[in-house]
Amino acid sequence: MSAQQARHEHHPWAELGLRVRLLAQGALTWFSAWRGDALARTLRAPWRDNPYPLYAQLRAQGPLVRSKLGALACTTHELCDSVLRDRRFGVRTSDGSYGDPSAAAVDLQLSLLEMDPPDHSRLRKLAAPGFRPRRLERYRQRIEDVAHDLLDRAVERGEFDLVRDFASPLPIRVICELLGLPQLDAERLAHHGTVLGGALDGIRSVRHLRQMRESFAELDALFERLIEERRAQPGEDVVSDLVAALEEGELTSTELVHLCDLLLVAGFETTVNLIGNGTLALLRHPQQWDLLRDDPTLAAAVVEETLRWDPPVQMTMRIAHEPVELAGRRLRTDTPVLVLLAAAGRDPAVHPDPERFDITRPDRGEHLAFSSGIHYCLGAPLARLEAEIAFRALATRLPDLRRAGAAVRRPTSVIHGLTSLPVTTGRTLTPT
Repeated sequence: MSAQQARHEHHPWAELGLRVRLLAQGALTWFSAWRGDALARTLRAPWRDNPYPLYAQLRAQGPLVRSKLGALACTTHELCDSVLRDRRFGVRTSDGSYGDPSAAAVDLQLSLLEMDPPDHSRLRKLAAPGFRPRRLERYRQRIEDVAHDLLDRAVERGEFDLVRDFASPLPIRVICELLGLPQLDAERLAHHGTVLGGALDGIRSVRHLRQMRESFAELDALFERLIEERRAQPGEDVVSDLVAALEEGELTSTELVHLCDLLLVAGFETTVNLIGNGTLALLRHPQQWDLLRDDPTLAAAVVEETLRWDPPVQMTMRIAHEPVELAGRRLRTDTPVLVLLAAAGRDPAVHPDPERFDITRPDRGEHLAFSSGIHYCLGAPLARLEAEIAFRALATRLPDLRRAGAAVRRPTSVIHGLTSLPVTTGRTLTPT
């Protein structure tokens, strides 16, 4: 059975059990949020749209906080970083099964995101060369060309949606070229990214599960065709490199397809939200926009301040593989711990005046927006490069950019970003 067939297979009893679990979990989370539990509120609307006051409440309770939901959450930069680097923690339970029973029930995974060593180490080593900064620098001019082309198209209308017309198609077009894919329907790929990225919150409904199966089926079929093409005619793209590793027996066909799915979706999802969040922050802080407009070399600083202040990935889970002493608590084997990456970004112990968005921040400490330890984001150099180019292009080409409507947030907690940001170019369009 091909990877496509396996992922598309339906499990009616699993779906029924999933429906019951989701109803129970949803009721418990909502009740806890209604009763004022700060961690539960980060998972529910309307509080999750601006979770930062909640993170501050949690930090005030200590570095490791137990929610009424029963979950433990790390709230400080120091403890979050410590857990992410600690090899006694993993992303699966100690016996290698899924930490999320819903994922186990439907046999869905996001490749490296759901793997522990040694499989994680083996696959990451194979994929890493394609995302090294030196190799990615060859794409700088191409990324700049794509950014300016998208802005040329957008400004013809005077008003446009920054997410739909710029932040989303830019990284989608780039990752397609990096992987050796033909230029695909950007809106359809963005849909797959929303569906699969939303799964990091957990499967929300049976409908969401079916959307995931549909997205996986399309992506699996896409890469199965590309892999066969690259077997016959290798290129200089990342998939060709991985096909060579397949021929050497370093990974299986199923692992290759799953890995390609992840590289595609992760290759644009973080960047879409990074560009959207950063642009919204700049437009809400006009003095910061003016600074960037006057000095576009600050674009890289905008990237880092956005990652600290309003990161695309807010939290991640780790599971103790053995008894662990953590912040004065004794954790049993297989105890899950929620690592609040976004709370770490506003920890005053590391970032003075952390609530202030300031692209000239002289005291910039390390953030954890790309995680830390062995699961540090493989695509971080690409996301940084694309976002830097995007912010520079916006500042130089559209100096009079301003909001033209209300920003709309994604209905998720782990992935924090926008579905829409209407903007207008004003009267000035600076030539390329």
